[in-house]
Amino acid sequence: MILVLAALSGALAVAAGAFGAHGAEGKAAEWLRIGGQYQLAHALAAMVAVQLRAGGAAWLFVAGGALFAGTLYLMALGLPRWLGAITPIGGALMIAGWLWLTWSLWRAG
Repeated sequence: MILVLAALSGALAVAAGAFGAHGAEGKAAEWLRIGGQYQLAHALAAMVAVQLRAGGAAWLFVAGGALFAGTLYLMALGLPRWLGAITPIGGALMIAGWLWLTWSLWRAG
């Protein structure tokens, strides 16, 4: 299931980036670009984490990417800017995913 979610996350990231490049302007375009970059990177990281048997890290990558990018996408679509206060939670989840992956790799030797 996590691989399916990671693949969907990658597709959404590309769509958001394309919309940011061709259909949005100003701050909205920037939010779509940044969200797309982070979401795509972490969708791929989740797929790698699954292959390395670090499922917890994979879930953190997908959840963090969705929360981080999702709040940026929503603001780009005109929803309230207070959503930006939630964005760092997604960032913290992505960082936690990298730390989990680090720990998993260290334990595996």
